[in-house]
Amino acid sequence: MRSWADFAFVELCTLPMFLFSATFVPTDAYPDAARWILPLTPLYHGVELLRALTLGDVGWLALANVAYLVAMTAVFLALADRRLAKLLLR
Repeated sequence: MRSWADFAFVELCTLPMFLFSATFVPTDAYPDAARWILPLTPLYHGVELLRALTLGDVGWLALANVAYLVAMTAVFLALADRRLAKLLLR
């Protein structure tokens, strides 16, 4: 981020993810194209995991959600590490 004003880009990414993560509306209410996109977002997997834990419906799908979240964390931590290394080693 170049300045504090760049934090608007974070909101630009997180707000649609929050609204369309099946938190408020079930996935059946979305069009077919959106149903394919929803599982690609990490917030969707977090919502599904918390819903399963809250309702006591913990199964293999919950483990898949955890694996997805761990994989996304590893990928984006590696990207952030690489970016910080470039910026600090100039």
